[in-house]
Amino acid sequence: MTHGMKTKKALLKRIKITGRGKILKRRSHQSHFNAKESGNVTRGKRGDMAVPEGNIQSMRALIS
Repeated sequence: MTHGMKTKKALLKRIKITGRGKILKRRSHQSHFNAKESGNVTRGKRGDMAVPEGNIQSMRALIS
């Protein structure tokens, strides 16, 4: 019996798939060294962002 590729759990833990199928990821540069940044920069880092179009196809292959 043949099986497909295993889901890459490392990637699956870092993304969120919306109800309509969009892939969201965390914004970069938010983990530490944020105290010295201005409030505008800090607020701009909040929330998830959509994955760029060029990466979606390869990500879908890894999670399916």
